[in-house]
Amino acid sequence: MDVKYNAIYLDCFAGISGNMLLGALLDAGAPAELLRTELAKLPVTGYELVITRVDKGGINACYLDVQVDESVHEHRTLADIVAMIDCAELAPAVKELAKRIFTRLAEAEGKVHGMPAEEVHFHEVGAVDSIVDIVGIAWALDYLGIEHIYASRLHVGSGFVKCCHGLMPVPAPATAELLQGIPCYQGDIAKELVTPTGAAVLATLGNGFGAMPESFVSARIGYGAGTWELEIPNVLRLYAGNVSALLSGREDGQCLVLEANIDDQSPELYGYVMDRLFAAGALDVWLTPIFMKKNRPATKLSVLIPADCRTKAVDIVLQETTSIGMRIYPVSRSMASREFMIISLPWGEVKVKISSHQGKICNVAPEYEDCRKIAEATGVPLKVVQHIALKEAMSIC
Repeated sequence: MDVKYNAIYLDCFAGISGNMLLGALLDAGAPAELLRTELAKLPVTGYELVITRVDKGGINACYLDVQVDESVHEHRTLADIVAMIDCAELAPAVKELAKRIFTRLAEAEGKVHGMPAEEVHFHEVGAVDSIVDIVGIAWALDYLGIEHIYASRLHVGSGFVKCCHGLMPVPAPATAELLQGIPCYQGDIAKELVTPTGAAVLATLGNGFGAMPESFVSARIGYGAGTWELEIPNVLRLYAGNVSALLSGREDGQCLVLEANIDDQSPELYGYVMDRLFAAGALDVWLTPIFMKKNRPATKLSVLIPADCRTKAVDIVLQETTSIGMRIYPVSRSMASREFMIISLPWGEVKVKISSHQGKICNVAPEYEDCRKIAEATGVPLKVVQHIALKEAMSIC
């Protein structure tokens, strides 16, 4: 039974970048050769992925370097990058994670430059190395089964960094935008320690910041090396392990529900609004048809959020819908804990979700997207793939 971790805690005493995080994930158990295989599915050329072991201040760490052909200087829009990810034969969960991170980057860059996210032309963050880093991180998180990401306060560094627009203060403007609401400090090191890619991953996927959660139990530690030689070890320390159901909000967890009644908005907008709310950390989003005063048909938008996502969710609803107000109230929820296993079928691998309550398995469910992919590739009926996957999983459990 190949059970994965469900949480990581990132000790960012030397900051965080895309290659540091991906290196730490590899050091914590994501296989490097499988990463290369998955990245080869992207329509991206002109780079070499070099993975080595290095010593940083006495700590042995995994250093991942994306060496890009100097002649490659493409500028891409968000739509370009999304299209590249969509056309690759990657797992749906990996695509979703990568696109969420890039969307968050585009929104930050757009705000800094005073333009819509769709019009941003990525320079540093849109380069080949960042595409590789972000898709690689999304794959490694999915491979390890990570559902919760926690981090310490971020050491951002100080001084100035050279960007395509000239010298910028550390943290760079887009990074500073992404770090709103995340505890950080500058320290005495005159370097850029938190990059836009590192900030975007945490702003998009981070569940909490500060001390290590009390209910988190570490099972393995990985170190990802940065490029700089500093007076402190330039590494990101990653604790991989499991967080209890209570802390993850699955058992008697306290959350908030945000509700807005909307009767004057085009239905086309709801899909976009829901995507943005999920990207901001919403646990669930749903729509309910209702009737308002004068018997007008309307839609009730409901959002289940952790308390620390309240500000982001409120901003999105007010900015992206026609609502001018909403109700917010606390709720409790109980959910089964979840683990994942990978089973091998004659046609490929399927991820299976195992749900448990009070130490007893209460549900075993093969992932739909994995089964669908096999059915489409082989012609085997989807229900047959699901049945065989479930039977194989039950025999192991």
